[in-house]
Amino acid sequence: MNKLLTLSVFLLLTVAAMAQNSGRAANDSLVGVQMITTIEQSLNLYYAEHSKTSKYDSIIAALNYESTDIPEFHDSIYCARLHVMNEMSPFQLECNETTLSTIRFFVQKRRGFARVVLGRSKLYFDMFEAKLAQYDMPIELKYLAVIESGLRPQVKSRAGALGLWQFMYGTGKMYGLKENSYIDERMDPELATDAACRYLKKLYEIYNDWNLALAAYNAGPGNVNKAIRRSGNKLTYWEVRPFLPKETQGYVPNFIAAAYLLTYHAEHNIIPAEADVHFYQLDTMCLKKGVHFTSISKVLGMELAEIQALNPIYKRDYVPFSDEQYCLMLPLEKIGQLVSLEDSLYKVEYGPVVPVNPEINNTATNTGNDGTTPVDPPKPPANTTPTGPVDYHKVSSGETLGAIATRYGMSVSELQRLNGLNSTRIYVGQRLKVKQGSGTQTTPANTNTAPVATKQYYSVRSGDTFGNIAQRQRLSQSQLKRLNPGINIDRLSVGQKIRVR
Repeated sequence: MNKLLTLSVFLLLTVAAMAQNSGRAANDSLVGVQMITTIEQSLNLYYAEHSKTSKYDSIIAALNYESTDIPEFHDSIYCARLHVMNEMSPFQLECNETTLSTIRFFVQKRRGFARVVLGRSKLYFDMFEAKLAQYDMPIELKYLAVIESGLRPQVKSRAGALGLWQFMYGTGKMYGLKENSYIDERMDPELATDAACRYLKKLYEIYNDWNLALAAYNAGPGNVNKAIRRSGNKLTYWEVRPFLPKETQGYVPNFIAAAYLLTYHAEHNIIPAEADVHFYQLDTMCLKKGVHFTSISKVLGMELAEIQALNPIYKRDYVPFSDEQYCLMLPLEKIGQLVSLEDSLYKVEYGPVVPVNPEINNTATNTGNDGTTPVDPPKPPANTTPTGPVDYHKVSSGETLGAIATRYGMSVSELQRLNGLNSTRIYVGQRLKVKQGSGTQTTPANTNTAPVATKQYYSVRSGDTFGNIAQRQRLSQSQLKRLNPGINIDRLSVGQKIRVR
C-alpha cells in the first residue's frame, strides 16, 4: 500500500510540475496523448529507480572483494546459512556431505550460470512468487525452474521436455497446456507456471514430503514408488535416494545448491547480469486477427528478437487468430503504442498500406488522411486476370501477401487471382506465380527487414545518466549501448551526442 501511495504521489507531482512550467498558458496543459506519454515516462523512471534497490552492492563493498575474487567458506558457514534458509522453509535443506559437495561445485564452477540466471530472474521470479502464493506453496520452488531450464522458456531436452518447467507433452496436456502448429503452451511462462504449481501440489499431497515431490517431478511417480519399495517403504527423500535413478539422486542436491547460491550470491561476489526488462514493466494486449511478428516489428520499431523473447509461446513468429484471442506481451509503452496503432497493424498484415509511426520515422511524406502511406500501385479493373509469362516466388518466413505483391509491382487482388487464392493466408515454402520480370520494379529483395529509420541523436544535458536517457527514449540500456558502441556510459558530458534511433 505504501508503494502504491508513493507511486501515485510521484505521478501527480510529475504531471503537476510539468503543467506549472513558467510561461505556459493554461490551455497548453498536457492532454490526450501528451498526458499518457508523460504518465508512461514517469512510470518507467519510477520502475527504473525501483529496480536498482538491491543489497548486493553494499554486501560486496563491505566484504571488500576485487572483481576477480572467488570466495569460498568453511563448511560450517555453508551449514549455518542452510540452517537460516531452513528456518524459513518447509524443505529439508539438509547439510550433509552430498549437499556440501554440490554447493562447493556450484560456487566454483557455476558462477557464470548464476549471474545469467539472476539477470533472467527479473523477468520471471515475481510472477513465480505470485503463482506459488496463490496455491499456498513454498516460495523456494521458484528455484526449480532454474535447474530445469536455466530460466529459458524455449529450451527443449533430448527427451522432449519443453519450457521453463520442462513439461513432457503428455504431462503438459494432462494439466491443460495446449499445442498446435502455431503455439505450444509449455513455452508460455505464466500458463506453464500455473500448471507446474498444480502438478507439484498434487505430488506433495501424494508423498507429504517436498523433496520426494521434487524427485517425482524429475523421475515420475512410478520410479519414486519403486524406490520407496526397494528402500523398505521409507518415506523421506534422503532414505529413498540411494534407490532412485542416478539423475534423480543429484536432482534435490542441485536444487538445494541453486537455492543457496542465488540466495547468497553477493557473499560469493556474483553480480547479476543486466536485465533488459523486468516483469512489472510488461503488459499484454489480445489481438483480433492473426498477425506475424514482422508486422508488429515494423509498426513499433522493435527488434524481432525482443518480441520473440517476450512471447515464446508462438512457435512460428505468428500470433494466430482464435475465438479465444491470443495475446501479445510487450513493454508497457509498446503496448500503449500498439493499442493506438492496432488498425495500422492489421493494414500492414493484410492490406495495401504501411503505417507511418511518427516516433520511428518523422520524415515520411505523401501520407493519406488516415496517417498511412500507399504502397500498392493502382489496382486493375475488376474481374481482370494478368496475362503473359510468369515467374515464381517462394514464400519465406515472415512474408505477407501484401509485401510480396508490393515487391513485384502487383496489387494483392492481382496476386490472389493469379494464384487462385480466396484469402491472404500463405505458408512458408509456398510457390506463388508473379508477373515475369516484375521483381525489379519495387523494393529490395529482402522483404523481411523493417524500413530503415532516419538516424536520430539526443544531446546530453546536465544531470542526465545513460539509464535515464534510455528510459526517456523508450529503449533498454542494452539497446542504447548497441546504438552507441564504444562510448563510456559512466562518463557522459554535457552536449555529447547519443544516437537514439
